Amino acid sequence: MLDIYMNYKLLLICFIGLIFVNGCQTIKNKSDEVADRENERFGQFVGKQATELKMELGAPSDDFINNLGNEILVYKTKKYGIPCERKFTINTNGTVIGFSSSGCI
Repeated sequence: MLDIYMNYKLLLICFIGLIFVNGCQTIKNKSDEVADRENERFGQFVGKQATELKMELGAPSDDFINNLGNEILVYKTKKYGIPCERKFTINTNGTVIGFSSSGCI
């Protein structure tokens, strides 16, 4: 009787572990998909003028000059209470030369 209980317990642990691993992979796949869409949408501004970026996204939440002399435009939003920050790097000619985002879902 004890042997059947141990086999049942082992089977249950394996099943729960399988569900957990599968769930983690699903979350990773979804977050990768969101990141790809984010990079595709906002990466299109790289190589364009900052005025075009501002016309599309509006005024930035923050802006500053980095140690290389490039202007950084920061756009902050929240979705489901999670803060999202998108940063665009603008060179001295007014051209967008870089984009990064963090926390955006």
